[in-house]
Amino acid sequence: MRHFYLIKNPEKAGADKVARDICRYIESRKGVCVVREQEMAAETGQAAKGANGCGGFSPHFQYTDADRVPRDTECVITLGGDGTLIQAARDLAGRQIPMVGVNLGNLGYLTQIGRQEDVEGLLDSLLNGQFQLERRMMLKGSIFREMAVVKEDLALNEVVITRRETLRVLKFRIYVNGEYLSQYRADGMIAATPTGSTAYNLSAGGPIVEPNARMVILTPICPHDLNGRSIVLSAQDVVEIEVMGNDDGGQVAVFDGDMAVCMKVGDRIRIERSEVETVLVKLKNISFLDNLRSKLAGI
Repeated sequence: MRHFYLIKNPEKAGADKVARDICRYIESRKGVCVVREQEMAAETGQAAKGANGCGGFSPHFQYTDADRVPRDTECVITLGGDGTLIQAARDLAGRQIPMVGVNLGNLGYLTQIGRQEDVEGLLDSLLNGQFQLERRMMLKGSIFREMAVVKEDLALNEVVITRRETLRVLKFRIYVNGEYLSQYRADGMIAATPTGSTAYNLSAGGPIVEPNARMVILTPICPHDLNGRSIVLSAQDVVEIEVMGNDDGGQVAVFDGDMAVCMKVGDRIRIERSEVETVLVKLKNISFLDNLRSKLAGI
């Protein structure tokens, strides 16, 4: 690799210095380094989200404009945390550019190294081709209203149906491959990828899944019924969640904790495996269990 694109989270302390150090080192090794901070598109913000705080009319990117990433980019380096990398994965979905993260925050399952670790060692591995690539599945969520699609988006971690503002219990039906599964009363429902199994899904009591697996995990949030267990489905399964009750507009579909789309009673969201995958760079020869053990020990 010789051509790199850096995405830094300006809210992380020290991000500017780390970015300068990385570019200086890459260029000293005859590489090319382009830096761009996370930035909102001109069309985003309150106007895109709407007065009620829900999206649905956002532009084609949220933070990083894929059209401004050079075509010869061989690797994207994110400086921040897991959230920074996830946002980059969503914005650059379809480009299939390998990504690697430097963690400038606290707990990070996706980022490869922290600020205290050997950044130059990471760069040497990238420049010398000493790495492996992992392909992580993503989910596509399509929201239907009166049989028409009103919004589609991708998620690397999870798609969540949750309350918008009130403390009312949500009611919804779940179908798998067109077949009725169950009716739920809960604070929400998480549809997670294996990558996202250690995120919100874990906090809600869902199972931890090896990130290279191919499956969909359904985990209710604070269920008010006895059928409150997670369900693990095949990646080929198509899940549909129908909003019930009488709280019209009181629920939202949230993609990776970022894009929120208001849902009305009667709306359905279809969740299925996306044809697009996120390509992550793996540098360390550390097993998933070793990484999980070290991360959980730090909580």
